[in-house]
Amino acid sequence: MLSALRLTWRLTLFILFLVSIILVALALRIGDLFTASRIDRTPVAHHSIQILCGLLGFRLNVRGSVAEGPVLFVSNHISWSDIPVLLACAPLRFLSKIEVSRWPVIGWLAGEAGTLYIKRGGGQSGSVRQQIASVLAGGRSVLIFPEGTTTTGVSVLPFHGRLLAAAADAKCRIQPMTIGYRRNDLPDPVAPFIGDDSFHSHLVRLLSKPALEVEVILHPAIEPEAAQPTEALAQQLHNTVSSGLSQIHEPRRTSPSTPDEGDALGACASLESRSGY
Repeated sequence: MLSALRLTWRLTLFILFLVSIILVALALRIGDLFTASRIDRTPVAHHSIQILCGLLGFRLNVRGSVAEGPVLFVSNHISWSDIPVLLACAPLRFLSKIEVSRWPVIGWLAGEAGTLYIKRGGGQSGSVRQQIASVLAGGRSVLIFPEGTTTTGVSVLPFHGRLLAAAADAKCRIQPMTIGYRRNDLPDPVAPFIGDDSFHSHLVRLLSKPALEVEVILHPAIEPEAAQPTEALAQQLHNTVSSGLSQIHEPRRTSPSTPDEGDALGACASLESRSGY
């Protein structure tokens, strides 16, 4: 009963939020006509998303600070909700799979926010790298997920390094970020968006649950070297992000694990092989 009431309340607020954001996006479209140029949506999206995180029941805790200037952000990837969470931490544009553009309403809003899309397995890494470098050179930060898919949030998959060279192309720094979801002092098994799950069913499950803790670590930015092999750079960033995830999920209670705790961790681990987003 309580979960049904929670779902109804949050879903109502979520729909009202979408309606208001659509109106803002349309207003910006009209503004584009008067200015004869595209108005930067990044600051608007940054502040709006902070409201959305509260509606989703996220208690956000951020460690570290955003680096000055445009940077290439790299982060581990657990769910579609990573995007609003990380966008709430810093004004940025992000890279996403092309399928997101076809999501009703959400896809259109993501496009209005300046999302860069990539078709997985489409051999587009070269052109996408150029797009990212162009955005960075224009003074705006970009977020990418080098794992290339989502995970259960208890480990970090190897990083692909092809797009990391965009930072060196634009002479910008790279700032690694780590995100983790926790509920009852354990990795949350509901937040991961993996396998064949659909957006609307995952959203319903997420909204029906009590608030959860979302931890984000902003690691120090690094200067990529033009001569540094992308594989070495990817491994360096992977080590930093993976270490951050271990910090997020390090035990915070001294009492012995109960059977329920073991079951929760086991549920997360059992999903690992099903990841794919």
